[in-house]
Amino acid sequence: MTSTTEAGIPSAEGGGTLHRAIGWKDAFWMASGVPALVLFSIGGIAATVGNPSWAIWMLSVTFGFLQAFVYAEIAGLFPSKSGGASVYGAAAWVRYSKIIAPLSVWCNWLAWTPVLAIGGGLAAGYILTTLFGAGAAINAWEITLVNLDFLNQGLTLRINTTSIVGTVILLIVFALQHHGISRAAKIQTVVGLAVLIPLLIVGLVPLLSGNVLAENLTPIIPISGAWDTEGTTLFLGGLFIAAWSAYAFETAICYTSEFKDPKRDTVRAIIAAGVVCVVIYTLVPLSFQGVLGVEGMLQPGIVDGSAVAGAMAGMVGGGAIVARVMVVMLLLALVLAIMTSMAGSSRTLYQGSVDGWLPKFLSHANKHGAPTSAMWTDLGFNLILLMMSDYLFVLAVSNCCYLVFNFLNLHSGWLHRIDNGGAHRPWKAPTILLWIGGGLAFVNAVLLGAGANVWGEGTLRSAVIAIALILPVFAYRHYVTDRGRFPEAMLDDLAVGGSRDLSVRKAGIRPYLTLAAGVAVVIIANQVFQL
Repeated sequence: MTSTTEAGIPSAEGGGTLHRAIGWKDAFWMASGVPALVLFSIGGIAATVGNPSWAIWMLSVTFGFLQAFVYAEIAGLFPSKSGGASVYGAAAWVRYSKIIAPLSVWCNWLAWTPVLAIGGGLAAGYILTTLFGAGAAINAWEITLVNLDFLNQGLTLRINTTSIVGTVILLIVFALQHHGISRAAKIQTVVGLAVLIPLLIVGLVPLLSGNVLAENLTPIIPISGAWDTEGTTLFLGGLFIAAWSAYAFETAICYTSEFKDPKRDTVRAIIAAGVVCVVIYTLVPLSFQGVLGVEGMLQPGIVDGSAVAGAMAGMVGGGAIVARVMVVMLLLALVLAIMTSMAGSSRTLYQGSVDGWLPKFLSHANKHGAPTSAMWTDLGFNLILLMMSDYLFVLAVSNCCYLVFNFLNLHSGWLHRIDNGGAHRPWKAPTILLWIGGGLAFVNAVLLGAGANVWGEGTLRSAVIAIALILPVFAYRHYVTDRGRFPEAMLDDLAVGGSRDLSVRKAGIRPYLTLAAGVAVVIIANQVFQL
């Protein structure tokens, strides 16, 4: 296996490597866009679930924090890999299925990459509304290109001013990250401070000033009026969509091969990011709902995000100036989320290519150590998503992929313990946390089956189509480009436990039983929990 002291991991294309240039604090700031993701769907969850929405955020981020310990352990096994938990988990599943391993990587990328389009679209909307007003003709102009009713009723692909301005924003973020991880981390440190501090203020001031009212938080009954099948389904739908944001700090381990000291930095980065997310995802939803109440959060400007800045200013007792500051902070928060997503998702594509899961051209890195081919692919894909007429539908489909990724990789923790039991682990999670992780994997399966269609009738169907696209992609790479053989670098990494022989499967049939049980849970939940 490649030494952890080398400059980086080799590119399959021979075009450069990722550079070992950052520490855990840099990775923390690279992941600092995750706390801002709470603003993407705080209104949407409140509108769908009602009073329990603040509890949903607390519960979801707790799930995410417990899962992080599994990811911290498996990341430490592969100090020369980047790309996040899906890459480290794929190394466990490849012994049991050539299809499941790339599925993990693909689902992780499909989960993360839409942050570019959603964040770019929201930021563009803020800019256009601020400059021209919500009712300006420029905001209503659009050209419809394709009708996508077969995916979701009313969904179209169109060009409008939001998609054009959003494209400019994505190009700016691309330019900022073109010069490598070290420079990007410095930029995100500054932007991250400008975002996290106001978020903490918004979360703390209403609580300390007594403006969080208990009657706005209770009774904890869904908007349907009872904890019946419909109410429980809505609650699970809220947990479903919250997971996309609240679990996402696991991106802090996307940079393992770029850490100067991966043995130390990996676990510190993900736990530090997790602690901050627990604080933000607890305080901000609590203060929002405690001050505004569910009725206030049901206002269209809160649900679609356009009036969130004004609401935040009011929560801290500010006037017009504070409102303008909040608008700037929200724009920075959205840009920060885009930067976090582009950095993490492009490294997932890069490492997926190096390991033989994805097309070979994606493993090119420039002289600065930036995975530019993967970044261009991210950008091109999101220019299409930017033209979608319903960003919440994009988010919901993306989250289906994210929960599949989490299911597979939470189980990869115990798989690595069995197949690579003798491998050196810089940090080893308590066994009870592996059991908890495995249990939460099935909780995520319930959320996938029960919660997906709360956000649109075609959500689960569209996700299955998106996930299935990995089949021809992987088949071409593995059987045509590589002629049925995996790259030597990937096989060398499998030797962490002493053997790179793919036929050695110490876990027996347990992985297959786990997969079957997961599919069964999704199907049963989908049939039981319906609106």
